[in-house]
Amino acid sequence: MVVHGNSGMCDGLFVQHFGLGSETRKTATYTPDPYAIVVGDPADVPEGYQERWLINLHAIDTRGVDDRFGCIECRCHLYNITKDENGRDIKPDYFGGLSCCPDKSRCRLRKGFRGPKRTFYLRYTVKYVDWDATSIVPVRVYIFDVTDGWKKPVNPTAVAKHPCQLEYEVEPCSANENVRGCTHVRHLSVPFPNGGDVIYGVAHQHRGAIRSALYGEDGRVLCSSKPIYGKGKSPGNEAGYVVGMSTCYPKPGSVTIRDGEMVTLIVNYSNAKRHSGVMGVFYILVAESLPKPNFVLNSFDGV
Repeated sequence: MVVHGNSGMCDGLFVQHFGLGSETRKTATYTPDPYAIVVGDPADVPEGYQERWLINLHAIDTRGVDDRFGCIECRCHLYNITKDENGRDIKPDYFGGLSCCPDKSRCRLRKGFRGPKRTFYLRYTVKYVDWDATSIVPVRVYIFDVTDGWKKPVNPTAVAKHPCQLEYEVEPCSANENVRGCTHVRHLSVPFPNGGDVIYGVAHQHRGAIRSALYGEDGRVLCSSKPIYGKGKSPGNEAGYVVGMSTCYPKPGSVTIRDGEMVTLIVNYSNAKRHSGVMGVFYILVAESLPKPNFVLNSFDGV
């Protein structure tokens, strides 16, 4: 299998074209006209291969568990996990994350709880249009990860590496700090490879998130995205869960990134409590800047 991913930024991670988490349910995801994500281009399919779509799904059943929020943060002690999927010992300072909730693992249940088997379905609605170069403008998909360990290569001709770590730990603030003022900040600055107009932007964060923002080299805001928390019990509005993210739909041509421009991602979480396995991801769609029309103004004397 050959994975045909997006345009960057991570090496081998976040290669998807759309979809970031369960908050997709209440997050605007449409690509505005006349823009579109290109799929099915024969030129992108190697000889002897057929194009197929892949859905990567991670679901956690929290019915009857001791600690719902601990389960969705994949706390290792709740899953009784001591080794990762590759059989390696989990480090003592790794409190939780994807290594502690692999496929078919179970979070600790309340004593005596026995839940019935249930069947779940995932539904996505994707709008297709036939490609027409005269009416459709293609967009490139970029996904930034605040854990990216990018460093400027010593050799200017070397290919830059983007070793993204996927997740990180938010340490709790000290008892002496004001709980309301406890904010964990993490940031990343990387050069943007191919500039253009930002058409859409959205962040992906977990419980405890406050906001994420993407900035240009001069400090201008390219896009700011905040979590939407549920307030009830109905599906898609679960209290305490991130059920949506605010999005950006700039007017075409109003938000532009230059080739090679240093872009900064800043991710804020509340650290009044510890949060494990959190993510700080930012997704944007970028299109080639459209040429601006030239207007010629003629002046006339007299009537």
